[in-house]
Amino acid sequence: MMDIGLQKKTRTEACRMLNTLLADEFVLSTKTKNYHWNVIGPHFRELHALFGEQYRRLDDLIDRVAERIRALGGKPIGTLVGFLREARLVEHPAASSAWAMVDALQHDHEALIRDIREELARNSELMRDAGTTDFVTALLQEHETAAWMLRSLRGKEVQLEEWLNEQARVPYRKELPAELAASASGRG
Repeated sequence: MMDIGLQKKTRTEACRMLNTLLADEFVLSTKTKNYHWNVIGPHFRELHALFGEQYRRLDDLIDRVAERIRALGGKPIGTLVGFLREARLVEHPAASSAWAMVDALQHDHEALIRDIREELARNSELMRDAGTTDFVTALLQEHETAAWMLRSLRGKEVQLEEWLNEQARVPYRKELPAELAASASGRG
């Protein structure tokens, strides 16, 4: 008999939501490891290190989610078939480039952020479980940080693209501005 101040219905609903989250975390960790092992290109070192850091954090989250399910009296999913059946995230075995990997991971972290927010907003049973709500909010914050780091990598590329586009809009001038022409001829 478990008596932790939560009705069985609340614990069951929390475990259902946590198992879905566990499956998503597992798929995301596997995808991140795949990219860590297979990234190539001029940004290899930076991306290899970031993907390694991210999958280790995800593996820690996976363990914490499974332990939270056990603490609530539930049974965490523990098979690959179970993870793939319950996950909302989709496995993508290959990415065409290092930047496609960054984009895919950013997309998945942002999808989890949206899913967690929606689950917390619509599920009245979870509101009865402050411990799980706080726990899941902390997971959401982990994914916000990971998504921000991935978006930041693209910042350099976006800034360069914007600058190149701006330069393309500047009309080509055959004549130097008067002040430059004067200094170039020695009259200035």
